[in-house]
Amino acid sequence: MANPFDKILTEVTVAGETCKFYDLNKLNDPRVAKLPYTIRVVLETCIRSCDGVRVAASDVDRVLDWKEQQKKVEIPFCPARVLMQDFTGVPAVVDLAAMRDAMKAANADPMKVNPLVPVDLVIDHSIQVDYTRSGDAVEKNEEKEFERNKERFVFLKWGSQAFKGLTVVPPGNGIVHQVNLEYLARVVFRNTESNLLYSDSVVGTDSHTTMINGLGVLGWGVGGIEAEAGMLGQPSTMVLPTVVGYKLTGALADGVTATDLVLTIVANLRKHGVVGKFVEFYGPSLKHLSIADRATIANMAPEYGATCGFFPVDEKTLDYLKTTGRSEEHVARVAEYAKAQGMMNDPDTDTGIEYPDGERLELDISTVVPCVSGPKRPHDHIKCTELKNDFNTCMTSPAGFKGFGVPEEKRAASAKLNFEGKEYDLNHGDIVIAAITSCTNTSNPNVLIAAGLVAQKANKLGLKVKPYIKTSLSPGSQAVKQYLQSSGLLDELYQQGFATAGFGCMTCIGNSGELYEGVGPAFKDNGLVMTSVLSGNRNFEARVHPDTAGNYLASPPLVVAYALAGSMNIDIQKDVIGKDSNGNDVYLKDVWPSHEEIAAVVKKHVTAETFKAAYASLKEGSKRWAELEAPTDPVQYPWDSNSTYIHEPPYFKGGHAAGGTVKDARVLLNLGDSVTTDHISPAGTIAKTSAAAKFLAGLGVKQADFNSYGSRRGNDLVMVRGTFANTRLSNKLVGTGNTGPVTVHIPSGEQMSVFDASAKYMADNTPMCVLSGKEYGSGSSRDWAAKGPNLLGIKVVIAESYERIHRSNLVGMGIVPLSYKPGETAETLGLKGDETFTFDFSGDLNPGQDVEVKVSTGKTFTAVLRFDTPVEILYYRAGGILHYVLDNMKH
Repeated sequence: MANPFDKILTEVTVAGETCKFYDLNKLNDPRVAKLPYTIRVVLETCIRSCDGVRVAASDVDRVLDWKEQQKKVEIPFCPARVLMQDFTGVPAVVDLAAMRDAMKAANADPMKVNPLVPVDLVIDHSIQVDYTRSGDAVEKNEEKEFERNKERFVFLKWGSQAFKGLTVVPPGNGIVHQVNLEYLARVVFRNTESNLLYSDSVVGTDSHTTMINGLGVLGWGVGGIEAEAGMLGQPSTMVLPTVVGYKLTGALADGVTATDLVLTIVANLRKHGVVGKFVEFYGPSLKHLSIADRATIANMAPEYGATCGFFPVDEKTLDYLKTTGRSEEHVARVAEYAKAQGMMNDPDTDTGIEYPDGERLELDISTVVPCVSGPKRPHDHIKCTELKNDFNTCMTSPAGFKGFGVPEEKRAASAKLNFEGKEYDLNHGDIVIAAITSCTNTSNPNVLIAAGLVAQKANKLGLKVKPYIKTSLSPGSQAVKQYLQSSGLLDELYQQGFATAGFGCMTCIGNSGELYEGVGPAFKDNGLVMTSVLSGNRNFEARVHPDTAGNYLASPPLVVAYALAGSMNIDIQKDVIGKDSNGNDVYLKDVWPSHEEIAAVVKKHVTAETFKAAYASLKEGSKRWAELEAPTDPVQYPWDSNSTYIHEPPYFKGGHAAGGTVKDARVLLNLGDSVTTDHISPAGTIAKTSAAAKFLAGLGVKQADFNSYGSRRGNDLVMVRGTFANTRLSNKLVGTGNTGPVTVHIPSGEQMSVFDASAKYMADNTPMCVLSGKEYGSGSSRDWAAKGPNLLGIKVVIAESYERIHRSNLVGMGIVPLSYKPGETAETLGLKGDETFTFDFSGDLNPGQDVEVKVSTGKTFTAVLRFDTPVEILYYRAGGILHYVLDNMKH
């Protein structure tokens, strides 16, 4: 059907070009002007995508009625583009390649399988800090990266050449979210065929996709299945969110950074409660916050719990686009569209937006002081002046989020470390890792230049970071390297041990590599608490490094300052941080730069020319990338049956249409409450006793080369064996108190791995189901938490409640989610899991209808069908969302 909103298309002339856009003002609805900016973007997206199938006119009405409908209804969201990093992007490209094969097998045109919206995949998650503190550290680390990931890289290089609309950014260019901010983001799109202007919006397969909201681009992280659906033009469903209005006033005091501000905001919003909500920042402070400052705040939306933290487009947005080398014509289009659409913000003017009662917050940012977060959670905010007391409280507190559980007899312990011919005293709280890392901060020239200036002042005074501390610098893009190099600060950081280690996420995601030899045992053997300090966004226990009990998030200049002091057990604003070359005490104030010093360097060295030069050869990659020999067939990928990283998935082979009756299904797992995607999805290292390890060993892979499940996401044979392989999984079929990746094969009574039981059932053509409690699938959205159960043969899940995205992902993989009726559970219904279940899904299905479930005991009960929208029924009938899209392409 034709778009019923074509009547509000309006022409506008920009840079001598006539374009058109869906003009929200022509709706002639007074509610539009009172909508939050984020909801206006959602509204425009729904209007533009309205086709009566993916998006209905009634969906537009619901968004317009946001004030009354928020939290009550689900709406479709069709993003303008999709963003991926390599860990999560590989399985998506694998699925596209498999769809090409399916089209060929059906005598259809395989070249129809291409992303329908632009997809950018940035390779940034594979590099580790194996080497540092040397001029060739980055070269050595990249060499290791290619050794470990050659199969994956060859496949992605083929994908970049085979799929129209897929851009692969080779390794060595930077962190996905920083590259998105500095180069990929459009803010306003222009369709070159129709000259239609529309709002840039993005979903990404990484939770920190939210960073782009600092540029006025609405975006957030989703699971891989939702991202694949978005690539293929399908909407993802979302509850129409509440929007929190957060007013910022004042200006940051001298010596306070955007990192201090975001850590303060994280703590405040965690306290308020913003899970499932949008946060919109406004107020006069926006005049003083650069786009890089805003991006720092937007980046940590997952840490404060919001879907996104949005800053509307304003004059600073336009200035940033110019500074980062976007064309004059493009900047003009952004300005004209934002003004005409009512999306151009003036920080000094009342927006007129009606945020809900109880959802208005305010912060005078002049009250923010230098701070860190830790030791184990990003929202545990600590003023620098209180860190010493906080650390010592953690020493005496039981092990937990705010406790190290150090026994009383060990609290005064110390040790000696002989390192490179010199002896060092070690104490509780001493630092072993100091990393300038993560797009949260590396995208911000102010804090990186501040870090360089701290290093410069320390070098002049003769202060040095202790050599046993593993220091590293991971610039978020080549632009960072260029402006630090031209300002002379790259060398100043190098002299303090912060050598460039690589252009990727690195320490922030746990790719910190090993500690220097002898360092870890010197602490552990003496019961000492060792710490790390990093400019990252997450510091969960064992994430940064398995041995660091305390991990503290801080701004880059504070990372350098704490590294100089050598300890987190310090009041850095009062205590001595070292001695100069003459033996005099040095304090933080002696090495800390002023706002004016920082601004002068930024003005001189952070220029449009810097960014243009850095991104001129973005898609070419390094010499190693150029030398990778990828398959030359642009249509089909030549699957290598010997590869343990890339394997053709079986989703599209044989019949896949769903519906009818699922008869005599066996219970594969009987689970309790709060089963997370971490319990379901393969994650982390591959345990040597796991089904996946046995499979790899059987193929001749050595244990040292098992790598992680994350690196093998492109191989379904490994991933299906890692599904439900979590050692903390509690399955009632094996008895209360027992945990692990095991279940009982009911017919034989044998206890075995979940995978082995599944294989037995599938060999007998026995369908399977899962029983669970509340909040099934909570936690991070993971595509393999739905793909894995699909490949295990699970047809139905019955749970008390579901996490929203995981429920959607189950539908996307052709698995039926059912909910017990309110007040009913497996226990109240007397279900033990040793029964068989029959479900009838024949005939017409409707969202939320009742479904009768027949149990082999003779009992029947009624469950609720958790297909929440009509299009989800279409997905299920087709066998899943990918099959639905594939069928449409065939016909």
